[in-house]
Amino acid sequence: MNRRAQDPQRDRQAPVRRALGKRGSWLAGAVSVGAHAALLLALLSARVEPPMVPDVEPIVVALVAPPPPPPPPPPPPPKVQAPKAKAPAAAPPSPAKSPPRSRLKPTRRPPPPDVEPLPASEIPTPAPVFGLGEAELAGARTAGSGAGGGGAGGEGGGCNMVRLIQDGLRKNPRIQSAIARAHPDAVAAGKAIMVWDGDWMRNSGEEGKGLAGIRQAIAMEVAFAPEPCRADPVHGLVLISLNDGPRSVRLALGTGRWRWSDLALAQSTRRG
Repeated sequence: MNRRAQDPQRDRQAPVRRALGKRGSWLAGAVSVGAHAALLLALLSARVEPPMVPDVEPIVVALVAPPPPPPPPPPPPPKVQAPKAKAPAAAPPSPAKSPPRSRLKPTRRPPPPDVEPLPASEIPTPAPVFGLGEAELAGARTAGSGAGGGGAGGEGGGCNMVRLIQDGLRKNPRIQSAIARAHPDAVAAGKAIMVWDGDWMRNSGEEGKGLAGIRQAIAMEVAFAPEPCRADPVHGLVLISLNDGPRSVRLALGTGRWRWSDLALAQSTRRG
């Protein structure tokens, strides 16, 4: 059986329900519009108060132009040099007084005719001291090749007069400077200076024979040596070195056959 036929009353109330639904929707819309209008009116009618500004007294400001800068300091006055005092004029030199003339007149006498003039004595030209090279010094006796162990005494040790004289000359620094000053060329060439060959060699510019300082030093060493050492015979040359360096100043003395006492004898003969 159809449902509409079973409920005829419900079909009759449908138009009424539709009319009531349309009226309710219009009423809801009017209420919504009124609410919005009231809200807008309330917003427009609200009083907005401006922010409160504190009451501050005004400050009076006056614009004043800055003062002008101070003028620059005046330039210092130029220094005036005081005039230099003139040196006093030198007094003119007094004229030199001439010595008083003697009233006595010198008498000039001619030499007597019987006086014969004496000729000046002829001084032999001194032989120059020469240097010896290695070829001439071959086989020369040295301090290391002498007899004994280097002492000057006897008693089985022998005499080493070369070392005795060499040690004595090395203690005197003036000996080396005198030789270097008197014979610089020979010393620079490494040659040995010949000082005695049976007689003391002459040195130009010095009074007497030989180098005085060297001659006296050698003679003193020989004079204080023991008697057996002074009588020791020597053959040929003797070489004395004044230091141990490679460029040592060296002295040479000696002849064919001689004794050490001959050096002191030559010195004493010269003094006599």
